[in-house]
Amino acid sequence: MGANMARRLKDCGHNVTVVQDAREDVARELAEELGASAATELPSVTAAADIIFTVVTDDAAMRAIFTEEALLKHAAGKIFINCATVSPEVHEEIGIACRKAGAHALEACMASSIPQARDGSLYLMIGGEEQVFQQVEPLLQDLSASLRYVGPVGKAAQVKALVNMVMNMNTAALAEGLGLGQALGLDLEMLCEVFSQTGANSRVLETDAADMRDRDHDCFFSAAHAAKDSGIANALAEQAGVKVPLSQATAAQYRKLIEIGRGELDKSAVAELTFPGRL
Repeated sequence: MGANMARRLKDCGHNVTVVQDAREDVARELAEELGASAATELPSVTAAADIIFTVVTDDAAMRAIFTEEALLKHAAGKIFINCATVSPEVHEEIGIACRKAGAHALEACMASSIPQARDGSLYLMIGGEEQVFQQVEPLLQDLSASLRYVGPVGKAAQVKALVNMVMNMNTAALAEGLGLGQALGLDLEMLCEVFSQTGANSRVLETDAADMRDRDHDCFFSAAHAAKDSGIANALAEQAGVKVPLSQATAAQYRKLIEIGRGELDKSAVAELTFPGRL
């Protein structure tokens, strides 16, 4: 996601000065492509840019990069735009840490995938100070087809958690419907066409049904990330005192994929648990 966002910003005429990745060879290749430098240390990223985008995997990774020895070294006056799907609490922690360092932090939670990052059609949910958002809004518009300011830091992460919670449930439900259809000997293309014209229709039907039928699970959004994101939503539900049994069952399905060594496959691989004979 981060690499394609950088490519898109470069295409739009923005000065991409520096890139950094845990895999140094990837960072070097991307830097050469973009005419940027490849940082080996995080403070070099902050030093070389006025606006820094971050895209990391989870809460621990987010906390690790936002320290006084990493991105927050000499961070006064900088704006951090954080795109990872992590817990709202961590976004709030990072916002406080940035303010202490004299910097600003925005959430830019993404409800899209890798191709949309490349062509600038992301759906972005923004959390943070509205004045800071307005300052960088033209930049974010170059990355997005739809841009929605949600509220203070943490609120965008809450919305994103619910988006992914429902998406993951839809994906697991579709896998069960198609798996049962296969077991009954139904034509799955016909079944999907009927789904599309009825209350069984969903965006996931468009994006994942063929992959489930064909066992094509090249990763756009991994099962491991689906488990993480459903877990974030389930934790929010527990805090709010709301019961979410469907989401809990969905998270268990994705955790099962991790347990059997298929966590890095696309979330469509949940069909491997429901189609007869696959496991």
